[in-house]
Amino acid sequence: MVGPGRPQIVLFGSSIVQYSFSNGGWGATLADVYSRTADVILRGYGGWNSRFALRVLDQVFPKDAVIQPSLVIVYFGGNDSMPPHPSGKGAHVPLSEFIENMRKIGEHLLGLSDKTRVIFLSPPPMNEIQIQLVFGDAIKGRRNEVCRPYAEAVVDSMQ
Repeated sequence: MVGPGRPQIVLFGSSIVQYSFSNGGWGATLADVYSRTADVILRGYGGWNSRFALRVLDQVFPKDAVIQPSLVIVYFGGNDSMPPHPSGKGAHVPLSEFIENMRKIGEHLLGLSDKTRVIFLSPPPMNEIQIQLVFGDAIKGRRNEVCRPYAEAVVDSMQ
């Protein structure tokens, strides 16, 4: 570490978090705004869902770490809400499991320290026409009506 410990803001989630550090992204903007006062750390993994996140939670956020984050911003739900893949290997997570996974993630993060705060971001609305134009049939079923219950679950359950 260089210099005294600074507050840590950790961004934890799927590709929306991963790409947030792209030029002009919300993570890059956050890092710029807090550049003199906090370290903004990226833990975004494209294609991930709440099930994957739960499996690595102890490695990404060890409870015995000397420095714990001041703030964790969590985003999952976009991939969880994808329709089930016929092979069973897709990113889909049933809504009830998603809610439980997010609850467990929140409990773990709040248990890191008395000073750790958590913000959950719900899946945003999407431009269905643009998704169809860019990806065609490669990601069938990515629609607002399918994702909406996951977004509502985050708002309702993570308060």
